[in-house]
Amino acid sequence: MAAGTPGMVLMEAAGKAVARAMAERYPKQPVLVLCGPGNNGGDGFVAARHLAGMGWPVTLALVKGAGDLRGDAAWAAGLWTGAVVAPSTDLLDSRPLVIDALFGAGLTRRIEGVAAALIDRMNRDRLAVVAVDVPSGLHGDTGEVMGTASQAELTVTFFRGKPGHYSLEGLRRCGVLQIVDIGISPAVLDAIAPRLWRNEPALWAPALRRSDPGDHKYARGHLTILGGEQATGAARMAALAARRAGAGLVTIASPEAAAAIYRAAEPGNLVNTDAVERLVEDARRNAFLIGPGSGVNDRTRGAVLAALAARRAAVLDADAVTVFADDPAWLFAAVAGPVLLTPHEGEFKRLFPDLSGPASKVERVRAAAKRSGATVLLKGADTVIAAPDGRAVVNVHAPASLATAGSGDVLAGIAAGLVARGLDPLAAGAAAAWIHGECAYRFRTSGLIAEDLLVQLPEALDKAIN
Repeated sequence: MAAGTPGMVLMEAAGKAVARAMAERYPKQPVLVLCGPGNNGGDGFVAARHLAGMGWPVTLALVKGAGDLRGDAAWAAGLWTGAVVAPSTDLLDSRPLVIDALFGAGLTRRIEGVAAALIDRMNRDRLAVVAVDVPSGLHGDTGEVMGTASQAELTVTFFRGKPGHYSLEGLRRCGVLQIVDIGISPAVLDAIAPRLWRNEPALWAPALRRSDPGDHKYARGHLTILGGEQATGAARMAALAARRAGAGLVTIASPEAAAAIYRAAEPGNLVNTDAVERLVEDARRNAFLIGPGSGVNDRTRGAVLAALAARRAAVLDADAVTVFADDPAWLFAAVAGPVLLTPHEGEFKRLFPDLSGPASKVERVRAAAKRSGATVLLKGADTVIAAPDGRAVVNVHAPASLATAGSGDVLAGIAAGLVARGLDPLAAGAAAAWIHGECAYRFRTSGLIAEDLLVQLPEALDKAIN
């Protein structure tokens, strides 16, 4: 609007887009349009008018009286020539298709009263719901549920997705997310200067393309992984993932007691029994992965501190995070070179206990990155990767089948392989998260286990690059 497009024009385009999306997805049937008192409700009035014009049987209910409408929403309501009925859960008895235009992305208070009752009844009866902008009750910025929130089959939003759409609750509640153009110029992004992106290969694929015929294995990086004495499979899977991701060499730094296990395994993995404190003396070892199966012990802690003191690029996962739970500041003070932390929620809470809770996941991870001086990748269906300077990426390219033992070891290995190749931690973390998800999507059948991800890695990389 500040750029010169009247709000009425935008509202008309938005409501018309909702009606069009519904007509494309559903057969003509009775529809109940639930409108709130703000601009989201105004979009609902426009959608109702267009659906009625197409011959749909439309019932429109307003949660507050027409006198409460202001501005563009009042204008849209004035163009509606049908009846406006009082809101009541009785309107849902006939199981109509519902347009949820109660509250939009700007909602900042808990939903109560009749609006909450309507939402809860829609959810209980599993009605077909089309949400305007966001499912009512979902905070557009944080993804927090404001008391209650509707469960939609289709969400129609405008111009760009909102952070809330890609939060865990957003993924649960938005259904199919359709982003439509309503006449907002992309030039407004120059003024907004966004620092948050949805993860896609366009963000990092150029850094993965290598075409220098003079490349050799050391030019592609030498990654060292700290292997443990017990859970040896974790380091082995991480090593395979790192090699598939393009690291030129991968060495597993093994305790003497487990060296035979590592040496008898994959022949392409190098094995060395020297301590990391000794291995960092070789400048060609440009990257370290510490944590998968390494154990919560002094050896793991010492390896982390040695790698960081040598200013090597490092990916710290699992045990390398947990081993500093009693004194996170010790770890943060040691961060010097490029570092990527890859915790899940439980591990994140151990390092950042005050940053856990229902607040925005993006803001929690940003705060953690700023405090630690490292890039932080907080895993989940809505993985967030944030750099210390505030840039952040949200990855939702990840099916639920990734919730299997060893999956995180593969993710850490991919990220470490990319760091060894020279990617900065934010790009490596974002690329690894997307490629990891793509491996799972490519499996295409049930029964995914972590080892299956390794088989899919070459084709997933090809898709990302090409």
